[in-house]
Amino acid sequence: MKGGNELARYYLQVPLKEEDIRKIRIGDLVCFSGEAFTCRSRLHRYIFDEKNVLPFSTKEKNLLIHVGPVVIKENNRWKLVSFMPTSSIRFEKWGAKSIKEWGLKAIVGKTTMGKETSVAMKDNVCIHVTPQCVSPNLWLDSIEIEDVYLFDELGTIEAAWQLRLNNLGPFLVDMDSEGNNYFDSIDTMIEENRKKVYKDLQIPENFKYTKLY
Repeated sequence: MKGGNELARYYLQVPLKEEDIRKIRIGDLVCFSGEAFTCRSRLHRYIFDEKNVLPFSTKEKNLLIHVGPVVIKENNRWKLVSFMPTSSIRFEKWGAKSIKEWGLKAIVGKTTMGKETSVAMKDNVCIHVTPQCVSPNLWLDSIEIEDVYLFDELGTIEAAWQLRLNNLGPFLVDMDSEGNNYFDSIDTMIEENRKKVYKDLQIPENFKYTKLY
């Protein structure tokens, strides 16, 4: 629970439960354990635009991570070298559809996503979470590669890697299942502060900064 400015922290087990997701609000912190899969542009296009069938079930792994992991093979086993979620807004075109058709309850990716995805998250009880820093080696001990699908078709970065997580995180919740967006709230606060500063300094609202070039 939160107290004052204290953030709530949740340790979630995949498959994620709807009742747990409903409790979470923007600004909270979450860690994930259990199964997850990776997805980038090429997999979205391969399934939704090119009408191929996803070759695995998402019923027990309703957590998607927007990431292209750096992976090598050693002693006939996959080894994770680097893992840093990429910007989710790049996949806004497929955001709502992936939530609905894959039954997602959480998406991990940098920054945030758009309005259509936010509506789908509210309708289907899903959240989006973002890393608090850029540190590609921070989480390696929390991730185990279990399998990979569509490696030959999509390549190592774009393939659907199947992961086993152990308290991966913490990530900041930037979109909750109530339709709230953390970054929108920050933008609103910045705009309110700007207006206050302009008023205190007697700067007119139509003031424009000098262009240097």
